[in-house]
Amino acid sequence: MSNHRALQMFGRSGNPALKADTFSKSAQSSSPTRGIQSTSSQTMTLQGTVNKTGILLALVVLSASWTWNLFFESGNSAAVMPLAIGGAILGFVFALVTIFKKQWSGITAPLYALSQGLFLGAISGIFEMQYPGIVIQAVGLTLGTLASLLFLYKTGIVKPTENFRLMVTSATMGIGVLYLVSMVMNMFGSGGIGFIHSNGLFGIGFSLFVVAIAALNLVLDFDFIEQGSEMGAPKYMEWFGAFSLMVTLIWLYLEMLRLLAKLRSR
Repeated sequence: MSNHRALQMFGRSGNPALKADTFSKSAQSSSPTRGIQSTSSQTMTLQGTVNKTGILLALVVLSASWTWNLFFESGNSAAVMPLAIGGAILGFVFALVTIFKKQWSGITAPLYALSQGLFLGAISGIFEMQYPGIVIQAVGLTLGTLASLLFLYKTGIVKPTENFRLMVTSATMGIGVLYLVSMVMNMFGSGGIGFIHSNGLFGIGFSLFVVAIAALNLVLDFDFIEQGSEMGAPKYMEWFGAFSLMVTLIWLYLEMLRLLAKLRSR
């Protein structure tokens, strides 16, 4: 499981890229070429982002099914861990490229999805072998959370105010630092921060908190995508918005797996 703990950070790498001026800068950079040609075919739309999110999700499932089947055919985690680690590393690289070169996101976002799928399929297989039925539970909870947060956002029950953004962003960064410290401690043989991986009440409470923060990041993703559509961001930002949403979903799914595993192990 050390690889799982170490590589969870990859799923979190996209959210920091969604700064308050991400879409406005993109829109400004393309403004000289828009003018009369500024139509829905050249600018970001909600429907276009939804379609591209579906494409990325399909690519994740496609590559994940390969490492999943490979794991269960061999029955040995050693057969898939090189693919899992390689996919996670490639996913991290493609995520960084996507963040800093948003214009390339039409290529790098699908490559990110395929790479992360390799990792997710292997990790999911390992969890499923240990706790039968856990993967379908985690998938169901992740998709259910996505639908619920989208409903709460669209109805205005949950609003991404400045205080909300500050709280979620600060908590996300804090969790990231905590995982990083634990990973470094593991590398030096000190066992990491115990309660992060504990199946005790405190460990379960921590996982519930992390799941909640990951879920609330979805609201920030929804808001930034909507802002980009309203501001007439360039078309390639649909891929970037879909990538950012996929990053959060992958993180949320991994945390759901961790939480369910803790509950099942008690």
